[in-house]
Amino acid sequence: MACSCISVTRSLPSQQLFYTSILGLACVPSLSMNTILKASFGNNTFAFLLFSFVVAGALTKTTIIKRIAVGFVTNKLAQKGPWQLTFLFFTAIIAIGCFISPSVLFIVMLPIMEEMCELLHIKKGEGFGTMLIIGLVCCCGIASGMTPIGHAYGPLAIGAYQPATGTTISYGDYMAFAVPVGILTYIGMFFAFRFIMCPDTSSIRDIDLSSLKMEGSVSRKEKLILAVFALVVFLWIAPSFIQKSLPAVYQFINSKTIAFPPLVGIILMSILTDEGKPLLDFNQVMKQSVFWPALIMCAGTLALGSAMTAEGVELNSYLASVMSPVTSGMAPLALVILFTLWTAVQTNLSSNIVTITVVTSIAIPVCLSMGSSISAAAVCCIIGMMGGYAFAAPPAMPSVAISIGSGWTDSTTILKYGSLVMIIAVIITVAVGYPIAAGLMG
Repeated sequence: MACSCISVTRSLPSQQLFYTSILGLACVPSLSMNTILKASFGNNTFAFLLFSFVVAGALTKTTIIKRIAVGFVTNKLAQKGPWQLTFLFFTAIIAIGCFISPSVLFIVMLPIMEEMCELLHIKKGEGFGTMLIIGLVCCCGIASGMTPIGHAYGPLAIGAYQPATGTTISYGDYMAFAVPVGILTYIGMFFAFRFIMCPDTSSIRDIDLSSLKMEGSVSRKEKLILAVFALVVFLWIAPSFIQKSLPAVYQFINSKTIAFPPLVGIILMSILTDEGKPLLDFNQVMKQSVFWPALIMCAGTLALGSAMTAEGVELNSYLASVMSPVTSGMAPLALVILFTLWTAVQTNLSSNIVTITVVTSIAIPVCLSMGSSISAAAVCCIIGMMGGYAFAAPPAMPSVAISIGSGWTDSTTILKYGSLVMIIAVIITVAVGYPIAAGLMG
């Protein structure tokens, strides 16, 4: 009977496994169904992600993202040479990817890349095209870790830290370390491609991509959607910068939690109209732009994280005691390296969300048990950021599998250079990211 149950569980899709996990947690004597539902589907992080997907989904239905990307690769600097074009193409991905889901961004940017290659007479299998597709995959992953806006990874790690410590990590502090790390990783990736991959660019001359430019101007509807999205981003970031100068405003915004700004955006997009129709097609966005499998998995992991710290369960204390023989003799820097590298490797071999859940469940109690010698908040944020840096193997992200299936690269090449970028990211995170995060978060 037990073997049969295990067999059935293993055959379930990941979302159904998380439903099963929620049911199993509700059966724990010291927990209750109401507690588990509040910690999962009623969690502030779950609401934040749902509302963020809706707001970002409205933006992806416009031509703005493509216009921005095309603007980068058609300016005068991009025409000066293949490496200038490459740098600006990757920069466009990083800039847009800070606010858009990596999977959506990859689908938007892939046709643009293919049109570029067609105009430059680059065929599949040639080194320059291979570099562009691998860079596209890597930049989508790097950008997804740089901000919590439209991404599940940072918020999930922050959501695991809050119930364990009773304190919150502001998104401004998260971005203050994650953005510099992402930019430095991107620059390191570019130089690695330039001097290690070093594809032949001798045949690329007279770069003219002007035919990619879109006709017509941005519509009134698109301008309004962009304005609302900018307001949402401002409300997310502003509290960290106005805490001392405008304490009353800071207190008001901060007290509404992180789910408040995107909810304001949804309401504004539902009220504002263009040609008699609301800016937001709610039914369409809920069906096409909300990543329900990721949301369901987040709900399950949030419930698990809450259960681990619940009174009467004390699993975090148990994990800390189990790990203490291994970690007690390790220097704080060695622990930072351990958890950073662990996250980087696992997220490239399995689900990002599962990786963040597993690593934070170990890292948080271990770091807290070491007192002030290591910043548990900084390590937690690093795990969330590195959880998005998934670009080396097909299980890491859908974009990896699609890139291999597209014919522009193969599994061996993307594993080789994706792993190289992963190593660069780990080094920069430990050397630069952790000191910044620890200084900001204590």
